[in-house]
This record gives sequence, C-alpha cells and structure tokens, in this order.
Amino acid sequence: MQPEFKEYQQQVLKNAQVLSDTLQSKGIKIVSGGTDNHLVLLDLRGTGITGLELEQRLASVGIITNKNAIPFDKEKKNITSGVRLGTPALTSRGMKEHDMEQIGELIALTIFNFEEKKEYIKEMVGILCKTYPLDIR
Repeated sequence: MQPEFKEYQQQVLKNAQVLSDTLQSKGIKIVSGGTDNHLVLLDLRGTGITGLELEQRLASVGIITNKNAIPFDKEKKNITSGVRLGTPALTSRGMKEHDMEQIGELIALTIFNFEEKKEYIKEMVGILCKTYPLDIR
C-alpha cells in the first residue's frame, strides 16, 4: 500500500515494455506481440536457436532466464522454442528503461551473433551488475 511499491510496479511494467520493444526492433518475435505485465516471452522459431540453447548461452554471459514452451511449440518440453524474461529483479536493482534497451541489445547479440560477441556481452553484463549491485540487506 506504500507509494514506493506502486512506483516500483510501474517501473517493472515500463521496463518490460521497453525490453519487449527493443527485442522486437531487433527482429525477435514476442508471444502476443508485446507485454502488459512483468514478463516477456520470446518466440525463437525462425532464429535457428532453441529455448534451451538461448538459456544456456545467456547463463554463460551472466543473464539468467528460463526456457519456456510457447503456444503450438513443436519442440520437446525440455528444449522449447521460447525463453521467458522477467523485469522485477532488474527493477529491484534500480535499472530503468535505457538499461532495458541495452539488455535487449545484448540478448539479440546472444541470439544472432554469439560466437563473435560473447566476450563483449559478458563484459557489458559485468558493467551493468557493478553499476546496479544487489542490495542484500
């Protein structure tokens, strides 16, 4: 009921919408065409990468996600054609819209240009994490 929580929830939503828009601008399909909540579900069909592979690539550069089945998914449940992204943890760290644009770009590089850009992606994730450290009180 505190005003701070309402502001936080509004920022979570703004962050998810910017992340979704950024990914779409990079040619990545979003299930339902966008988001109205804290989640963004990527449809990876046509990118040449599965949900499992993207989950593993992202984990190797410090971005934690979950593979996720998408509507009419033809992949096995342990492989999937989708990845689910959420913005509450990023928002809790203090990240804003411009950070979501950068994260969207890093995710797109991970999908389309991973081998050539892996070290760059890892470095940029490290900078974001140092800029917005976890508050573990």
